[in-house]
Amino acid sequence: MSSDEEKPDNYLKGRGAQLNPHNHFLKNDYVQEHVEGIDDWEVENTKTSFIFGQSKSVVNKVESPDVGMAYSLNPYQGCEHGCTYCYARNVHEYWGFSAGLDFERKIIVKKEAPALFRKFLEKKNWDASVISLSGNTDCYQPAERKFRLTRQLLEIALEYKQPIGIITKNALVLRDQDILQEMAKKNLCMVYVSINSLNEELRAKMEPRTTTAKQRLKIVETLSQAGIPMGVMVAPLVPGLSDHEVPQILKTIANSGARNAGYTIVRLNGAIGPIFEDWLKKNYPDRFDKVWHMIQSCHGGHVNDSRFGQRMRGNGHIAQMISDTFKLHCRINKLNTQPVLLDSSQFRVPGSQLHLF
Repeated sequence: MSSDEEKPDNYLKGRGAQLNPHNHFLKNDYVQEHVEGIDDWEVENTKTSFIFGQSKSVVNKVESPDVGMAYSLNPYQGCEHGCTYCYARNVHEYWGFSAGLDFERKIIVKKEAPALFRKFLEKKNWDASVISLSGNTDCYQPAERKFRLTRQLLEIALEYKQPIGIITKNALVLRDQDILQEMAKKNLCMVYVSINSLNEELRAKMEPRTTTAKQRLKIVETLSQAGIPMGVMVAPLVPGLSDHEVPQILKTIANSGARNAGYTIVRLNGAIGPIFEDWLKKNYPDRFDKVWHMIQSCHGGHVNDSRFGQRMRGNGHIAQMISDTFKLHCRINKLNTQPVLLDSSQFRVPGSQLHLF
């Protein structure tokens, strides 16, 4: 499908999900049984709304061995970027919302995040392990332009000399180049940019409110030139849609200044399965069966395999080809030759007594 005219009349432009699947935590469901009863039905609201949550903590320990982080910090829940495949969609159900359209237009803002972060860092047993912004939803999503929580968190991290890892797909990260540059001078930060395709048509459909691949490459180049160690997550790769781009993506990001690269293969766990299936049928009906079966082939005949060690990279013939191609082109482009190890030894609570030994 190459034109909007071919899409259904009720297709919501600018949204990834096109439906609101039932939240399996809720006993009751809100459905429209009589379409003619328009006076009794709530009109679909496509605008984004912000909900101010009351969190008791903001830093979470990550138990999964597959994601390469020990702790995550998420100032927002839900994400207006609207990526159809996003694994964070399922988490929105914990808050009583749907993983579909609700995830993209009902954004929970943790306004108390800076205060909670400072409180966390002052725990007596905190060892200054690297904290990742964000392990769940993008810390530089559009809401950040208004609420500036991520910038406040970085200011606190610099004050305490707390090492931070960042992953984003939004050019708003360039706004905070000044803080990131100061942190990088002390070996306290690394930034990863997510790029899973250089195809703008595919990006606009699959990640409708994200910045373009061209802009993401600008992030890599700009921050790299500023002395900030840069990496790229080529994730998630969708077999039959974007996996063939791996060689070109790795060559391009290396030329832009990236030092490291990683990848995952798409997995459609929980509510993400029907959301992505619906999106794929509406946007690529001509290749739906091919893509769907290729995803299944990477997860033992299913679209998801939740086993640690298998779920992010998949298995089988197609998954192995993707792995071999990725490793080969990382070597060709001299990526991942040296790991970036951030420094936790400088951590100090402001005003506290320095350690003598």
